[in-house]
Amino acid sequence: MTGRLANICRHPIKGHGREELASVRLLAGEGLPWDRFWAVAHEAAKLRDGWSPCANFARGAKAPQLMAITCALDEEARSVTLRHPERGEITIQPDATEDLPAFLDWVGPLNPPERAQPTRIVSAGVAMTDSAFPSISIVNLASLAELSAHVGIPLSAHRFRANLWVEGWKPWQEWEMIGRRLHIGDTVLEVRERITRCNATKVDLESGIPNADTLGTLEVHYGHRDFGVYATVVQGGKIALDQEIVLQ
Repeated sequence: MTGRLANICRHPIKGHGREELASVRLLAGEGLPWDRFWAVAHEAAKLRDGWSPCANFARGAKAPQLMAITCALDEEARSVTLRHPERGEITIQPDATEDLPAFLDWVGPLNPPERAQPTRIVSAGVAMTDSAFPSISIVNLASLAELSAHVGIPLSAHRFRANLWVEGWKPWQEWEMIGRRLHIGDTVLEVRERITRCNATKVDLESGIPNADTLGTLEVHYGHRDFGVYATVVQGGKIALDQEIVLQ
């Protein structure tokens, strides 16, 4: 069974923007480089050393307007440019305390006032994915097309904030891959588990307004809220758009 790598995407600040890549070098035992490297902790956060659960962070499931953010990372400068249709553009260094006030002023209106408000940007030395282990998230575009047909509108894979998009698999064929390995050139990923989804996937990416009952549709037609799979990198290497993905 083969597929094609149709897109590579990272989210440098968890829940705050997405950026598409042409290629990237993966390292064994790590997430996609710079993906979820930072996260925005809110005032009710109870952080632990290293990785912390997503409930500690501002994110699209609780603040839908965040889903409309796009971004660009300057790796050398360790700066991120954020763009939102209502808030315009801002460039910050997430590690720089002097940039925090401007960021909070920029992002504050995107967070519902009844929710715990963002207070600081943190990093942990590991990818702050929604999984407790460093993961690469993968979506099957054929499954997305079928789900879109049930929902009644075209759904962008960006709603699911995945790292890798795959063309060429049959719908829902990814469920058969748990425990198996994907080869992309010299790189090897092991598929670990299904991803259970949240309200962020309901949100239109242009407006930041919920417009599709993705979760209800998954439950009605498939009996669960799962979409996409988590994988781990067991052998590192460079991956690039249009590469063949071989299941072994």
